[in-house]
Amino acid sequence: MQTVIIGSGNVAYHLAKAFVLNAVPVAQIFGRNEQELEKISGELRIPCSTKKLSDADLYIICVSDHSVRDVSRLITKKNCLVAHTSGSLPTDILAGEYRKSSLYPLQTFSKLKKLDYQHIPFFIEAENREDMKILSDLASAISENVMESTYEKRKYIHLTAVFACNFVNHLFSRAKEISDSQEIPFDYFLPLIGETVRKIYEIEPKSAQTGPAVRNDKRILEMHEQLLKDESLEIYKTMNHSIQKMYEL
Repeated sequence: MQTVIIGSGNVAYHLAKAFVLNAVPVAQIFGRNEQELEKISGELRIPCSTKKLSDADLYIICVSDHSVRDVSRLITKKNCLVAHTSGSLPTDILAGEYRKSSLYPLQTFSKLKKLDYQHIPFFIEAENREDMKILSDLASAISENVMESTYEKRKYIHLTAVFACNFVNHLFSRAKEISDSQEIPFDYFLPLIGETVRKIYEIEPKSAQTGPAVRNDKRILEMHEQLLKDESLEIYKTMNHSIQKMYEL
């Protein structure tokens, strides 16, 4: 099966790398950023182009959500299979006379960070059982965790991921701002962060909660509020309110 990956960003790079490492042929990586495409092509030895889209049986679109529809129009071949990798878009966002599907990898991607592809969950969605099997076989070649999904469920998967990943990472950024303001190396907090994450592999997150809010320690809460301002203060108040509401304090 001829497969083409469209895009040159983080998802495109890692998906192409996962395929190459698992001996899944990729006929071409296509996009508009020539410099990034050439980097990926050079590292993974995949033909690349910014001008001509190769003929393929499967096209995987790995671009930003707002570009998916426009990019999908570049595919003019009929009766091929096209999959986007978005967690928040329906398959009918794809604008062409071809079979439409979704191949959503549940992971945060950065080109400089190595990943264990075998443990990345892939959620697949297609219009018929035959295409579902094509996507399942493809994803199973690189991951042990492949699950069928629907658009309605995928929206909640993506929402959960935003809470569990994007919001948490933003809190790390805010925490680093505080430590930097007092010239405290953020590295000191990495063991705490590591243990917090490891703990939820063994304990339900709700049972693992610690801190002044769950203890309803008003003295510490008030002291911390006096040390903060602007967005960080609002985040602190909102998070503590949410914790106390969850535990009915």
